[in-house]
Amino acid sequence: MANFYCEYCGQKYSSVSSLTGSSCSRHPNGPGKGKHKLYEGAEKSQYVCKYCGQKYSSISNLTGSSCSRQPNGPCKHAPAL
Repeated sequence: MANFYCEYCGQKYSSVSSLTGSSCSRHPNGPGKGKHKLYEGAEKSQYVCKYCGQKYSSISNLTGSSCSRQPNGPCKHAPAL
């Protein structure tokens, strides 16, 4: 059975519909101001920030840390595909 992850917070779901139907606490517009976004990359042993190159063992750890190289100013890391 496949796992589906949110690009913003790394939360794991068993279906795309359950993922996209729930509010995300790490949504770029603020907690509860948007839905989870499907991470379209494959499951990996390490996830890399597409802006600064830092590596983390999970999407959740990656998106929980701040990135100073975000184009819109300091924000959370974003996973590269």
